[in-house]
Amino acid sequence: IKAGSYEIARGVTQLQLLRKLTHGDFTQAELAFIEGWTFRQMRERLDAHPDLRHETTGIPEAEIMRLLGAPQVAAEGLFFPDTYLFAKRSSDVELLARAYRAMQRHLEREWSARAAALPYRDPYQALIMASIVEKETGREQDRSLVAAVFVNRLRQGMLLQTDPTVIYGLGENFDGNLRKSDLLADTPYNTYTRAGLPPTPIAMPGLASLRATLHPELSEALYFVARGDGTSHFSHTLPEHRQAVTRYQKGGKP
Repeated sequence: IKAGSYEIARGVTQLQLLRKLTHGDFTQAELAFIEGWTFRQMRERLDAHPDLRHETTGIPEAEIMRLLGAPQVAAEGLFFPDTYLFAKRSSDVELLARAYRAMQRHLEREWSARAAALPYRDPYQALIMASIVEKETGREQDRSLVAAVFVNRLRQGMLLQTDPTVIYGLGENFDGNLRKSDLLADTPYNTYTRAGLPPTPIAMPGLASLRATLHPELSEALYFVARGDGTSHFSHTLPEHRQAVTRYQKGGKP
């Protein structure tokens, strides 16, 4: 007999009930982890789910990673966003382990099929970049171009200068309004003040962002700016980029 939560219909026979119990035909619950979520948001959703057995509530992130067999590894970005089905009263550790293993599988597969000559030392660096791409755009058509801009910047030794990393570095101090002073405040995640990639991912990237990161568009673009309609304008030169900023973010006013 397999442990679980079972739904028994009126009129079920003893033999039908026995088959259900021995086959593990139990009632399932589900939980969705969303692309772009941080590990903190994941934990909040886990803690709030009524059908899970909560074993990680209140324990440090490092202890959670130790339970998953990955001690001394930052949790951010290491879980694959998806909808997970589970038997009611399953452990939240078991669910996190599934999401962790899923990300490892996807990352390993995408890394092995990556484009040539990318500026990433290892899959973890690619994961960091994928998390930035995930936060920079939700538009499918723009992801590989956003990835190309960051690849070009890394190759030329330029600062990445991406707002989502700055916001992540501000943590709970971010009030929803990114100021010029925030861009100047040095943190390990401020890509306006520090060269290269931040030390960890900043969110959970989805499969589309992983693929875009490891197969960027062939482009010489070095800049992009949001048009305000969900799309981005990409530029090859700084003067062109400044014109785009004036047009799309300043209403045409210099």
